[in-house]
Amino acid sequence: MVGLSAINPQFLYVCAGIFLFAIGLWGTWLHAHYVRKIISLNVMGAGVFLTLIAVAYRGEHLPPDPVPHALVLTGIVVAVSATALALVIIRRLEDATDE
Repeated sequence: MVGLSAINPQFLYVCAGIFLFAIGLWGTWLHAHYVRKIISLNVMGAGVFLTLIAVAYRGEHLPPDPVPHALVLTGIVVAVSATALALVIIRRLEDATDE
C-alpha cells in the first residue's frame, strides 16, 4: 500500500498531465465543432508539456534535465503556430461552405 509520504510533487504533476491529456482526448471525441476540437488538442498538448516538465526533475540537489525543457519550449512554439494555421483553415472552410 502506498502511503501519503510516497506522493511527491512530481507524481502529482504527472498525474495532472495525464488527466489533462485524457480530458483533451475526450473533448476531441465528444465535440463535432472544429474550434472545440482545436481547444481540446491544445489541452492535450498542455498535459504532455506538464508531464515532460515533471519527468525532467532529477533530484533536489541536481539540476533538471535540459532536454525535456527544450522539447517543451519547442513544442509550445509549434503548438501556437499549428493552432493559428488550423484556425485560418477552419475559417476559410466555413467561408467556402457558406457560399
